[in-house]
Amino acid sequence: MTNKDNYCVIMGGGIGSRFWPFSRKTLPKQFLDFFGTGRSLLQQTVDRFKKVIPTENILIVTNAMYADLVKEQLPELSDGQILLEPARRNTAPCIAWAAYHIRALNPKANIVVAPSDHLILKEDEFLAAIEKGLDFVGRTDKLLTLGIKPNRPETGYGYVQIEGAPDEGFYKVKTFTEKPELELAKKFVESGEYYWNSGLFMWNVNTIIKAVELLLPDLASTLGPGKEVYGTEREKAFIDENFPLCANVSIDFGVMEKADNVHVSLGDFGWSDLGTWGSLYDLSDKNEEGNVTLKCQSIFYNSKNNMVTLPEEKLVVIDGLEGYLVAESDNVLLICKKDEEHAIRKYVNDAQIKLGEDFV
Repeated sequence: MTNKDNYCVIMGGGIGSRFWPFSRKTLPKQFLDFFGTGRSLLQQTVDRFKKVIPTENILIVTNAMYADLVKEQLPELSDGQILLEPARRNTAPCIAWAAYHIRALNPKANIVVAPSDHLILKEDEFLAAIEKGLDFVGRTDKLLTLGIKPNRPETGYGYVQIEGAPDEGFYKVKTFTEKPELELAKKFVESGEYYWNSGLFMWNVNTIIKAVELLLPDLASTLGPGKEVYGTEREKAFIDENFPLCANVSIDFGVMEKADNVHVSLGDFGWSDLGTWGSLYDLSDKNEEGNVTLKCQSIFYNSKNNMVTLPEEKLVVIDGLEGYLVAESDNVLLICKKDEEHAIRKYVNDAQIKLGEDFV
């Protein structure tokens, strides 16, 4: 039986520009089905948490332009379970707004905050950790993050360093480090003290609000009690007109790195932040030469370690390529070195500046 005091906030308002050209402003990656399961990343995230959180206690925070997409993909959620951001302002405003909203519904609420685009292969272990974490934050004044045991020196993730003996299996966080260079990442993995920061959090609603009011007072005064939050006739979901006044700040930088009551729950879970083409390549089935094909048909000659994804009805013939990404969606074909995918955001910005909105 699920605990009626447990809530889940799913952050689903990003553009996912690192997955361009598949992920577009009008249809970002959280609404896409990458693995042919018939369920988008957002739907899979909701399906997962419904097993331990009452469905009526699951909230989606997303950009106002995605209201119809959320309602279409998640018809089981009521209009009141959708919080619409009129502007993009990073994770701290998103989480603070959701916390104030939930406290008005249930001042005893314990909350798990999750991105909408993560992949979890060991779901039973993951959900057991979520239930244990929610129980822990419900009895303490701790802010809890989920740490993933690293299996490689990844430079695309943030890291948390643990210290001291565990408290009920939870370790105190000593430091946070954002996306280190490769040599430093290697030292982190070798030390055994560092874990990937999953971007998934748990806390009691009063604990996170207290932290926001202490460490981000301007944000608290903008979104806190007495501020107008209402449902609109057009959207039939909640919008906060004060939201655009918030600073663009992440919860990691604004709260977690500064608070003195942060703990971490450690695990493996078969977790992946499905944030880049590279992460999708790592998770996909490969042929003997390390080539990955998604959706389309392919024939490779003298080629290895490539990733190719085109519309289903297309055949791609590749000869003499190594380590490339070839991706086509709608009116965009992208061909670039797979290891240089950090440049994709530049490609998106340049396309927008030179050619307008039609290609982004």
